[in-house]
Amino acid sequence: MISLTDSQKIGMGLTGFGVFFLFFGMMLFFDKALLAIGNILFVAGLSFVIGLERTFRFFFQRHKAKATSFFLGGIFVVLIGWPIIGVVLEIYGFFLLFRGFFPVAVGFIRRVPVLGSLLSLPGIRTMVDKIGESNAMV
Repeated sequence: MISLTDSQKIGMGLTGFGVFFLFFGMMLFFDKALLAIGNILFVAGLSFVIGLERTFRFFFQRHKAKATSFFLGGIFVVLIGWPIIGVVLEIYGFFLLFRGFFPVAVGFIRRVPVLGSLLSLPGIRTMVDKIGESNAMV
């Protein structure tokens, strides 16, 4: 089992609440207050989990400049009051930032008993194979 420090535990909680508020804000027709709270909690939680320096290095790498600008720009657009446009920008930036992680996640989910059989269904399998194999989602 992985042992977590106290700050990492706080970060996991903040990240979880951030994802919850983002999801709940989208379910309530893009409520800008909930989306703003979710964005702030998500980024703060990520900083607590991996540390401020590593968070800064992750977001501000030269080859991730486009992805970071879309993601952080989307957060800014949500904060100024245009939630739908901001969420679209955030989602695009999120996929660009974490595209290298998707093959690992798909491989892990395929080993989970119920989810693995669900991903093996004919229509879903072709889509998941494309997501899992592609590293160039431009």
